[in-house]
Amino acid sequence: MDNTSRFLALNLSLPPAPEPKGVYTPLLLDGRRIYVSGHLPVNTDGTLQRGKIGKDIDIEAGKLAGRQVGLTILATLIANLGSLNKVKRVIKVFGMVNATTDFEKQPYIINGCSELFVDVFGTENGIGVRSAVGVGSLPENVPVEIEAIFELAEE
Repeated sequence: MDNTSRFLALNLSLPPAPEPKGVYTPLLLDGRRIYVSGHLPVNTDGTLQRGKIGKDIDIEAGKLAGRQVGLTILATLIANLGSLNKVKRVIKVFGMVNATTDFEKQPYIINGCSELFVDVFGTENGIGVRSAVGVGSLPENVPVEIEAIFELAEE
């Protein structure tokens, strides 16, 4: 099964691919590398999920926000590449978690995105290297921001 078919089988809805709100590009191709800028949890109606984990939202809502960031990244991949089948594999995921200073489960939050990528790209190609860090704040008070690097499929 290819990436697009796996995604369609999940019966998920993508949010709109976000437009830059600064001086950057959401996606950059460099040879066979696809660099995706930091993405936020965009809902299907274009609004952002907001809140600090451990204060405004709980750990499960935080993990769902991580998954929503993954969906937002997929929307950007499709908008810029035309198809998820143009992605060979996940290389790296870097996740930032907006949480209280005593919160220690950042990897659990970023699993929301990582598990989605496994569902879409398969076990062999959906798992890359990863970092998950806690931060004191993020733009727009979102709970999660994630950037990623992918490998472009050969044509």
